[in-house]
Amino acid sequence: MSSSFDLYQTVTDQIVAMLESGVVPWRSPILGRTSAGHPKNLCSGKPYRGVNVFLLAFTAFAKGYGSSYWLTFNQAKERGGSVRKGEKSSMVVFWKNYEVINKETGEPQKVFILRYYNVFNCDQIDGIDVPDAVKFEPLDFKPIEAAERIAAGYTGGPVVTHDGGQQAFYRPSTDTVHLPEKNRFASVEEFYSTLFHELSHSTGHSTRLDRKLDSDPKPFGSSDYSKEELVAECSAAFLSARSGIHPAVIDNQAAYLAGWLKKLKEDKKLVISAAGQAQRAADWILGERGEAE
Repeated sequence: MSSSFDLYQTVTDQIVAMLESGVVPWRSPILGRTSAGHPKNLCSGKPYRGVNVFLLAFTAFAKGYGSSYWLTFNQAKERGGSVRKGEKSSMVVFWKNYEVINKETGEPQKVFILRYYNVFNCDQIDGIDVPDAVKFEPLDFKPIEAAERIAAGYTGGPVVTHDGGQQAFYRPSTDTVHLPEKNRFASVEEFYSTLFHELSHSTGHSTRLDRKLDSDPKPFGSSDYSKEELVAECSAAFLSARSGIHPAVIDNQAAYLAGWLKKLKEDKKLVISAAGQAQRAADWILGERGEAE
């Protein structure tokens, strides 16, 4: 049976992307974020096996999910929960046993065919009780005036929302920055550093400096994706320095950048290019655009 969807190739591509991006550290400035344990289904309690362990564990790592538990869309619904709008599912594969008739012998025989279904991490679902739900002590958040002025002065920037949860990201398709609540961060400085990182990504929108984030997005783990992370983190470092945020945040940023530099395989031209784009991104946010426009 032919199909335009090649499940084997899809799984292979995901694994290759994971291996290629495995050297990249993931920053975790958000309180309560932990490394998810062995992935398992919340309804059955059974751990996933084989390649699914690799697929789901890496997804949890890359997306910052704190829960080890996963559910299908229908399982979440049956438990009174709902998958949050815009959340993407992850693939689980399994072997299905079929009985067919051997064309040569006419005898029945068993064959195994690879099949798949989609699941969501419990961090993507509202309205359900999760055994390993993250617990944290809220941060006593006291704004840094210089950092507030920089964020407020970003004219024509994206809409910034505090959606709760444990993820911080920029979504080019809607031109929106999504952040946890301020009191979920490890420190006030880490909040502003993360905010600056996501705002820096937003300068790559086609309506601003046009780094093709919305018109030609690049896959996670690719060199172009890595370069964009370098741009955002360098820009965040510039903005943090302008805000007087140091030294702890700068140390974290240096470690983060070192991982991406390794990923870029010492491509000096690309690093120089990324640093230049980072400066233009910071200037755009600061309103000091000059030649950047």
